[in-house]
Formats: sequence, structure tokens, C-alpha cells
Amino acid sequence: MSLYVFLKFLGRSALPPASLAIGLVLGGLLWLVGWRRLGKFVAAAALIETAVFSLAPVANLLMQPLQDEARAEAQAAPACCYEAIVVLGGAIAPANPPIVPEPGLVGGSDRLWKAARLYHRGVAPRIIVSGGTFSSIEGEPQSESAVMRMFLKDLGVPNEAIIEESKSLNTMENVAFVRELVGDKPVALVTSAFHMPRALRIAREAGLKASAFPNEWRYAGGDPWDRYLPSLDAVSMSGLALWEYMALAFDGRKTHIAR
Repeated sequence: MSLYVFLKFLGRSALPPASLAIGLVLGGLLWLVGWRRLGKFVAAAALIETAVFSLAPVANLLMQPLQDEARAEAQAAPACCYEAIVVLGGAIAPANPPIVPEPGLVGGSDRLWKAARLYHRGVAPRIIVSGGTFSSIEGEPQSESAVMRMFLKDLGVPNEAIIEESKSLNTMENVAFVRELVGDKPVALVTSAFHMPRALRIAREAGLKASAFPNEWRYAGGDPWDRYLPSLDAVSMSGLALWEYMALAFDGRKTHIAR
């Protein structure tokens, strides 16, 4: 197992809903081996964590600082003129024939729409799509950047204006490989608002001159019942925010790629 996959497993295990399942199983095992008080504590803690993070006010409270920082960075960004518009990976779900015959858009797909609109406004003469090879159930694996190119072309971006960076597997590699393509020239960085603070920190540490063009703004509890009752949307949003805080606090990996 690669370090990248291991860290993903470790981080996701600490967040709901995975933490709920792990907590209940671990609590049950501790109960069976005679550590009943500890088992009850672990199971209860898992239940409470999931219940708290499934509430819209909690999800919004966690998400707000990240999005406020992204909003401030966006207000400070020059309106033009950049060497390229850079779209970070996370906008596309891969095709996995024959089960999933075509690639599809996911929550982060707003990034592609944002990039296309910026291009048509003349913010930059080209778009760099950054994302490496997807795993595949059957057949040949597919690079995320190649799929993003396809969607951008459907949005009216000329093929010759799109550059693929198809080696990266995470944000640090996104930034490092894009830095190799553009050097010291400024870029318009497009990613989700909650992800923008971390992406900008990595970019600045790597020497990439990036300005923020965030999108995919998140808010939980639009409907009355979602404001007061636990919801899957709030759990998902809490998990996204907590993942960013964990990465900001503990991600000590280098921002360059070893040669």
C-alpha cells in the first residue's frame, strides 16, 4: 500500500461515517473481551461524534472559516491577466466500464464550469487541468486531466487551449507539476472554496504564484427540516471541513516532487 493510500485510509477512518462503524465494531470487541466500560465509551463516543457532525449548524460553523478565507483571497485577486487558469483535480468521476460506461460530474464539477467561464472572459489564454490516472475496475485506467479536457471542450473551450497535467495524485503534486509548466508566471487557481486555503498555502510554499478563484460554496440547512434535523448533507460537509483542518494541521509532506 502506498503512503498516499494509507494516509487516505487513516484520515477517513477518523471521520464519520467511517468512524461510526469503526467505533461500534471496536466498542463491541472491547465489550466481548471484558473491557465493558471502555467498550461502552468507545461506542458512545462514535455515536455522539456522528450525531453532532450531522447537524447543519455544526457543519456550517466548521465550513465558515475556510470559506471566509477563500472569499477574502478572491476579493484580493486581480481580475486578469494570468498565464493560465489552473483547475485542480476532484471534478470528475471516472468511467469504469462496463459498470459505469461514461465519466460523470461530482460535487467539485463546478470547477470546470468556473474555469470555462473565466476562459471565455479572457482571464487567461489557456487552462491547465491537473489530475492523474484513475484506478479502473476493468479495462485501461483513465487520467482525470483527459476527462476534464473532454468536459471543457463541451463547454466551448478550444482543444488547443487546454493543457493536461496527468501525473499528480494529490494537491501537493498538482501544485508541483503545474509549477514546472508555468514557472514564475501568475495563474488563476480554481478549486472548491473550502479547499482553497490549503491549496493556496501549498502553492505559496512551492513558489507557485496563484490567485484565488474559488467556487463550490457549501451551506447546509437550506430547508427547515435540514436546519433542525440530522442530515447526510451535514455529515458530508462536516467531513469535508474536518479533512481540510486535519491536513492544514498535520500535513508535513514536502511540497516538491523528488527527482
